Amino acid sequence: MTTSPNATSHKPGFARSVGRRQFLKSAAVAGAGLTILPSGVLAGPDAPSNKLNVALIGVGGRGRAHFGAVGGENVVALCDVNAPALAAAAKTFSDAKHYVDWRKCLEQKDIDAVVCSTTDHTHAFISNWALNRGMHVYCEKPLANCVNEARVVRANYLKNKDKVATQVGMQRRSSPNFDRVREAVLDGAVGTLKHAHVWGNRSHGQTAYLPAGGDPPAHLNYDLWIGPSPMHPYNSGYFGGCLRWNMYWDFGSWQVGDMGSHTMDLAWNAIDAGRATSAEAHGDPVNSDVAPSALTMTFEHPANDWRPAIKVSWYQGSHKPNNIDGVPTAPGHGALFAGDKACLVADFGRHEFFPRDKAAGMAHYKPRPAEERIPPIGGFQAQWVNACKGDLKTCSNFDYSGTMIEQLLLGLVAFRVGKKIQYDGTAGRVTNNADADALLSRKYREGWKLDG
Repeated sequence: MTTSPNATSHKPGFARSVGRRQFLKSAAVAGAGLTILPSGVLAGPDAPSNKLNVALIGVGGRGRAHFGAVGGENVVALCDVNAPALAAAAKTFSDAKHYVDWRKCLEQKDIDAVVCSTTDHTHAFISNWALNRGMHVYCEKPLANCVNEARVVRANYLKNKDKVATQVGMQRRSSPNFDRVREAVLDGAVGTLKHAHVWGNRSHGQTAYLPAGGDPPAHLNYDLWIGPSPMHPYNSGYFGGCLRWNMYWDFGSWQVGDMGSHTMDLAWNAIDAGRATSAEAHGDPVNSDVAPSALTMTFEHPANDWRPAIKVSWYQGSHKPNNIDGVPTAPGHGALFAGDKACLVADFGRHEFFPRDKAAGMAHYKPRPAEERIPPIGGFQAQWVNACKGDLKTCSNFDYSGTMIEQLLLGLVAFRVGKKIQYDGTAGRVTNNADADALLSRKYREGWKLDG
């Protein structure tokens, strides 16, 4: 599968949306103090001329969490396969057009920005199609459901990064603790970094796709819910939240794509990882239907300009360690940065140091003064909305987040083949195992295209 071509004027809506988007960007600059626009055109960030036209794709569940963030914009389109969810959203956004099929929604000509809150196996499709139409995109995590999808969407974003703002929904990143952890690692709190360990303790007990459970209810378009994945018989057990379906390979990647996206972000933000050169994994017996509940994955990363080569490990379910090298791990979800002088243990809201030399303690480390700290990002969703109107910069764009999920999904490939694999991140191929290389992509139902 090839990467998406650069968005050009032959893509539907591109010329219109880029023109409007450039106006919005200019308007944001004018709002900072310039008076280059005619009187009345701009009257602050809430002026009609400075509002985004937003499409919400997936408006139930996690989708509802975005209603407030875009409530001050023009929500012009709502899309969902579930009729009651669509009707409920319409009570909040009464002027928006309604769609069941996201492909038709994205053909609406006045859309500037898209918020994607659908099931994991459609995230890359919706994001890539929106990028092809010159639209800003906020996509709930994970960005992709296989390595190739992550690479395609990332490459398409990089071609268009001077036109669009993107953000993956790793909203825990708004905690100031993420940047305090980065500062500590960069400033030598652990000494020379050797290994980053990350974990989550959620588990599941599923072993196979659910059996046929009757006909789908009339209010649910089940065919569109399945979308690009192979068809599976309807069963109501797939519905009621992401933890009901995201352990199945065709629909998700279990905790790798779910809490893994949040928790690995603790490490990713601190280590400037780039792409891994190898991956190996072990866990539950390999199952053709479901992702493992218990899992350990380890990746090798080359040295960069501030640290030597390091390893990065992910543990989930019953493989979550209680301690690493004698250092207790945080309960639930967290990360440990192991260096030659200390270990740093963090969860989303706090961190703690464990010096190697208990007598010397942390005497080797001096935290940077407050005025030199990384500035807070503020509201995570608001950062994206503002980026759409201004400098296009966000903390979890499709480059940063795409590379991170590419690595995590690569680890699942290593798990499925049961061998350590060598990875050429530039070419996007496994160099020592043909079976693993084939698993970098997934098969789609006829009529569904990743690049549309």
